[in-house]
Amino acid sequence: MKYAITSQGKSLEARIDSHFGRCKYIVIYDRETLGWEFIPNPFEQLDEGVGPMMVEMLHKKGISKVISGSFGIKIKELMDSKHMQMIIPQNDEITVSTVIEMIDNS
Repeated sequence: MKYAITSQGKSLEARIDSHFGRCKYIVIYDRETLGWEFIPNPFEQLDEGVGPMMVEMLHKKGISKVISGSFGIKIKELMDSKHMQMIIPQNDEITVSTVIEMIDNS
């Protein structure tokens, strides 16, 4: 299963980003291979339509679950239609490495 985690920086010790569509980086984590990659958000600076474009990109990458500090109001229905789960941690100070540990221990 593949996860997408929004990140404020290009480090496992960076905090998750509180903005899904306008995050700095997306971390793709593959639970089967235990591998990860950082992708700069190609939509961060666009004026509009960022959320749907991000959902489409992640869907094409085979993402099943997306972890972010928040999501726009239009995103839930779109993610539901693509069978992608939105996860919002209770603590927005959490780091990417901590999220990955939680995924591995679930």
